[in-house]
Amino acid sequence: MALAFINEEQRMIQTMARDFAREVLLPGAGQRDREGRFPADMLARMAELGFLGMMVPEEYGGAGVDAVSYVLALAEIAYGCASTAVVMSVHNSICCEAMVKFGSEEQKRQWLPPMCDGRVIGAFGLTEPGAGSDPSGQITTAVRDGDYWVLSGVKQFITTGSNAGLTIVTAYTDKSKKHRGVSAFLVPKGSPGLVVGKAEDKLGLKASDTVQLILEDCRVPAANMLGREGEGFRVAMTCLDAGRIGIAAQSLGVARACLDEAVTFIDSREQFGRAISQFQGVRWRIADMATEIEAAELLCVNAALLKAQGQRFTAEASMAKLFASEMVNRITSQCLQLHGGYGFCKEYDIERHFRDARVFTIYEGTSEIQRVVISNHVLGPQRVR
Repeated sequence: MALAFINEEQRMIQTMARDFAREVLLPGAGQRDREGRFPADMLARMAELGFLGMMVPEEYGGAGVDAVSYVLALAEIAYGCASTAVVMSVHNSICCEAMVKFGSEEQKRQWLPPMCDGRVIGAFGLTEPGAGSDPSGQITTAVRDGDYWVLSGVKQFITTGSNAGLTIVTAYTDKSKKHRGVSAFLVPKGSPGLVVGKAEDKLGLKASDTVQLILEDCRVPAANMLGREGEGFRVAMTCLDAGRIGIAAQSLGVARACLDEAVTFIDSREQFGRAISQFQGVRWRIADMATEIEAAELLCVNAALLKAQGQRFTAEASMAKLFASEMVNRITSQCLQLHGGYGFCKEYDIERHFRDARVFTIYEGTSEIQRVVISNHVLGPQRVR
């Protein structure tokens, strides 16, 4: 289906991303998944196309496009390779976004050009072993020592953590102020005391590394604080809003890939003397899935459009993330079922999509957290007696 309200530039960017995803990314996606190989070569080519700094202003080396163009491109990249898409999403939606919104002029000029041209890939260190859905429960601390901050703690499930040239890390600078005492820091690769810990052996997204980062009295210059002291929680929540639109776009791309593969399979597979696609029960299932994908795309693009217009989009981002991530899990399951026993075999891409999609309801805010955000928007904050 085609969106009726996107403009010519947005459509052109979508087409460019679609061509790259299907002609370049997709053919090697299965092999990268099997090998657990980080897509460094693909990211270098994506940087040349402007996909690693899409919403960064041109003066800092970015493409300077709007959020709608970004989510349309990200969905296409996810169609080709979900592992590559999650790297692109964290890099753009969170890291570049944080730098553009909260970075000093000096920080922007130092970091954004290499982030846009692919020399530096970004990661985001918020989650901890004991602090997931409740980020205020983190225990990482930062203590001032002259011209440096000394960070101590452990960050968990960090996407691109072992390949990142720069990680944005949150830490308490004043625990007594609770979430208002959290600050954000730029921690470059090779910083003294930054240790890459355990790499997770994941169900899906296996070509994207997910690691533990250990901060052993990690020293960073005082100038590496991102935003003001005590502003780290705001940095994180602002960027997670944008990141949630990115998860919706990833979900959309994977769901589309599944549906396309299922349609090809049921057209070619015969049972009881006719193609599976000719059975009414199957056709209605396809109709429902196509409708769900269309609805997810509208929610995703609407949230991106609000962002592009400078309006509040927190609730809309959560709605898009909730619906799209739940949708893709339903669709991967249905499409695997339509493949029958073949869907259970690694020979077919549907098996990889089924594994990749499962985390979309979990990371960057679980479905349960999205429901908290949405219900607070509709009903107001929950009252505790």
